Amino acid sequence: MAFLADALKRVKPSATIAMAQKARDLNAQGKKVISLSAGEPDFDTPDNIKMAAVKAIAEGKTKYTPVSGITELRQAIVAKFKRENGLDYKWQQAIVCTGGKQVLFNAFLATLNPGDEVLIPAPYWVSYPEMVALCGGTPTFVSAGPETNYKLTAEALDKAITPKTKWFIFNSPSNPTGAAYTREELKALTDVLLKHPQVWILTDDMYEHLVYGEFTFTTPAQVEPALYERTLTMNGTSKAYSMTGWRIGYAAGPEHLIKAMDLVQGQQTSGTSSISQWAAVEALNGTQDYIPVRRKAFEQRRDLVVSMLNQANGLSCPTPEGAFYVYPSLKGVIGKKTSAGKVIATDEDFAMELVESEGVAIVHGSAFGLGPAFRLSYAESTEVLTSACEKIQKFCAELR
Repeated sequence: MAFLADALKRVKPSATIAMAQKARDLNAQGKKVISLSAGEPDFDTPDNIKMAAVKAIAEGKTKYTPVSGITELRQAIVAKFKRENGLDYKWQQAIVCTGGKQVLFNAFLATLNPGDEVLIPAPYWVSYPEMVALCGGTPTFVSAGPETNYKLTAEALDKAITPKTKWFIFNSPSNPTGAAYTREELKALTDVLLKHPQVWILTDDMYEHLVYGEFTFTTPAQVEPALYERTLTMNGTSKAYSMTGWRIGYAAGPEHLIKAMDLVQGQQTSGTSSISQWAAVEALNGTQDYIPVRRKAFEQRRDLVVSMLNQANGLSCPTPEGAFYVYPSLKGVIGKKTSAGKVIATDEDFAMELVESEGVAIVHGSAFGLGPAFRLSYAESTEVLTSACEKIQKFCAELR
């Protein structure tokens, strides 16, 4: 349709949102569906955070805020980066956005010109390439497959960088695989990035607090201080604090980049919700006692799901270091048929047949740039996850 912008031709709908909507549609038709497609903690927002929001409303803190966020929240953000990541920023180097997506959009709109490339390890969060394309850049991909436990190697990164590479997106722990990089693995990547001074690093640390066992989280500018001046470190309150609907993402980086992002946001949404910002101040400054408790629950769920999926015919599920996703390989079921004679030719076929026949919604791996696989979110109760995995086992067992 000529009326619509050409930019829309470069963008695909979000596969995760599409599958979540299909689950809702099937539920509305009376078919009970277990939806494990969305990346949303099932825990409620902690009470101290909710009460901070109520207090802000009662005190009339309901007006417009500065575009980059209230000073109190920007100060809380830089205090968090210092306390947890050893990174020193002034509060003027921090920006508050309406979710992590807006951080990315702001950065790309403020920096990308036609021909600029953004290097993205695959598998990737479905929105990365689409946002790059919408902002006029060119998404390019480098494989980080099961043979390297879904982690990018230094050699692969070095080969993938070109003179046109402007940004490198780094996400650890990863959505969709849950793979997380040790300090040593990350240092190998930052050593490569030091050789390419034209490349900026956008690090998505949204799952920072969801790492398991003895794993220790690190972030690129922390591991290699020489990259500080060309790194935008992004985080948010959605995952660790169960604040998905509050829409708070934040980042810190060089002040000239933050000012450019502020300029973009000023003509876009302006500041995010004042009430959400005061709640986020409490999230970052207040007690963190519930984080390890919830982390332990997620770890137990991970272990349950990995065990049960590895018992399903044809599936192979690695144990991820973090986040709340697993990313099992489907190589063992591709080419098989359902009892109705439908051939499972792709991972999308598997996802669609599974939700139709067993009422379990997952997201096919090719939507994340690397299949045949699927992403399953274990941000649900043990009972729900057990039921879902039993249904997946049944579905796989009936394939011929």
